[in-house]
Amino acid sequence: MTKSIPQEKQQRAEKLHEILNHANYQYYVLDTPDLPDAEYDRCLRELQALESEYPALITSDSPTQRVGAEPLAAFTQIRHEMPMLSLDNAFNDEEMEDFDRRIRDRLNSSEPVEYACEPKLDGIAVSLLYRNGILERAATRGDGTVGEDITQNVRTIYSVPLKLLAEDVPALLEVRGEIYMPKAGFNALNERAREVGEKGFVNPRNAAAGSLRQLDSRITAQRPLELCVYSVGVVEGGELPERHSAVLELLNRWGFRINSEMAVAKNIGECLEYYRSLGEKRAQLPYDIDGIVFKVNSIPLQRRLGFVARAPRWATAYKFPAQEEMTRLLDVEFQVGRTGAVTPVARLEPVFVGGVTVSNATLHNRDEIARLGVKVGDTVIIRRAGDVIPQVVSVVESRRPDDARDIEFPAHCPVCDSPVEATPGEAVARCSGGLICSAQRKQAIKHFASRKALDIDGLGDKIVDQLVDEGLLNSVSGLYHLSLEPLMALERMGEKSAQNLLDALEKSKSTTLPKFLYALGIREVGEATARNLARHFGDLDHLMQADSEALQQVEDVGPVVAHYVAEFFEQPHNLEEIEALKQAGIHWKAEVQEEGSQPLAGQTWVLTGKLETLSRSEAKDYLQRLGAKVAGSVSANTHTVVAGPGAGSKLNKARELELPILDEEALMEMLREQGIEI
Repeated sequence: MTKSIPQEKQQRAEKLHEILNHANYQYYVLDTPDLPDAEYDRCLRELQALESEYPALITSDSPTQRVGAEPLAAFTQIRHEMPMLSLDNAFNDEEMEDFDRRIRDRLNSSEPVEYACEPKLDGIAVSLLYRNGILERAATRGDGTVGEDITQNVRTIYSVPLKLLAEDVPALLEVRGEIYMPKAGFNALNERAREVGEKGFVNPRNAAAGSLRQLDSRITAQRPLELCVYSVGVVEGGELPERHSAVLELLNRWGFRINSEMAVAKNIGECLEYYRSLGEKRAQLPYDIDGIVFKVNSIPLQRRLGFVARAPRWATAYKFPAQEEMTRLLDVEFQVGRTGAVTPVARLEPVFVGGVTVSNATLHNRDEIARLGVKVGDTVIIRRAGDVIPQVVSVVESRRPDDARDIEFPAHCPVCDSPVEATPGEAVARCSGGLICSAQRKQAIKHFASRKALDIDGLGDKIVDQLVDEGLLNSVSGLYHLSLEPLMALERMGEKSAQNLLDALEKSKSTTLPKFLYALGIREVGEATARNLARHFGDLDHLMQADSEALQQVEDVGPVVAHYVAEFFEQPHNLEEIEALKQAGIHWKAEVQEEGSQPLAGQTWVLTGKLETLSRSEAKDYLQRLGAKVAGSVSANTHTVVAGPGAGSKLNKARELELPILDEEALMEMLREQGIEI
């Protein structure tokens, strides 16, 4: 029987919550502690004792509940309600000025644009979801659409509020930020590792990533992690300010740490001054940064500017010059990609740069080798471009040895010995072997199986390599003719793993036309282009029969992409492979026909509140299939609003404008009437 809680005990527990939450905010967010450690510990112990005596006092937002859950068996996945997009990068002042010019051109304005300026922390991007002010879940960015559930681990971080500090928070609030490890904490963590004979982390970002991916949150709790927030995602049941900088200030008042170096620039000139100022003090900051993020400060202007496929038009990251080092070019090898591109790879004398030991770097293509004037044996300067991809940027000619030799591009493919051809006007040389080239075959299969394509779980790179090398797989369609016994014969592949792979292959047969088009690996056809092609033509047969002129009627398809698409469907072996895939059972539901015949073409819909049967992304996808544009805000141009439980200001505005309003049941009925199977 539950023990009744005396009123004074309830009130004391609530008071201790208030004291401890305020102390955490002062210490971890504002860096101005106002409660002695001993008093903090006394309050925490008193609350623990109360909760031990009266377990009903324990709530998910209690300061005592940051650690203690049982270790996870594995991370589960979370689909973001709103995609976490990437940022475009700038690497010099001219590119920043071009970014500003494009902004003003799109706004059709000659007036200076105001920007919010924030250091780009070198950490792990996360999404935190608060319902009625209480932390409900936390997820990694993942691929931008799906991330991993790291709620238990994030709860251990004291700069993450379990309960927001104000009453005026939205009913549903998604906050985005960066979890990072300060330099001092990183150094102390590595020092402790060395003392017990363990290997330390290479850099703070790796340490933060490794700490967040612990299945046991008690380990994460021992790591010195911090959260700094930089934006919001989904917001329901509340209004936010119309300036990005004001949104961050409000988040700070609600209990989140924001970057103290944040500033507002009145124009692009002030942005560049801010960049240089932060660059000078970069080494003295208590955390690693790899650039500055600049965002148009006006949120209404952000909405006007919109997005490209994977990034907002209104923001960019101006990266700091990457760390550089000198080393020696020992040799050059040539790799073949899935499109047949023959890429020279520099084999280097290993050198430590940008936090990692680098022994390989890209030389891009024949033109880049000529531009650099590089020879085997040269001393070269390498850079981790954007702190990610090592590349050779220049040659120290004064150190060139007498036996330095020219880099000779192969006339024949290093994998299949087919002729290497260079298309006029292109810097990239390509193997002409097509699918007879095992390198292209392997890469084509890996691409086909990747998450954004057919998403064949368990078909990793090493398994593909083995299947091709053993002669068990000669084409993409051959995947669907694999059987249990040959799979079991592969290295480190037991019966259960083999059966799981066969089950995943069977599951992958049911897909969508955009995913299938992307999986085919047509040059220059990414996710967004595949989606546009599918929506425009409606089915594969119409697309395959389209000529270059018809293809250029598709949104974002120009002459180059149209040429590659038409060329792909003119190749007999590609048509044979597509037919073989269909015969193997690959299928998809018919896409809605081109825009003119789409029932919701030209309409703007808005989703608000919680949908209980559909996810928000599913509802958005269904509406877009019917031709609707799905917007994030309600205006006079909105055609219909779909409102679920918890709908707030958007629903109120829809009522003020007397717009049609549907609940989820009515939405699903409408979708079924239009032939959408749910």
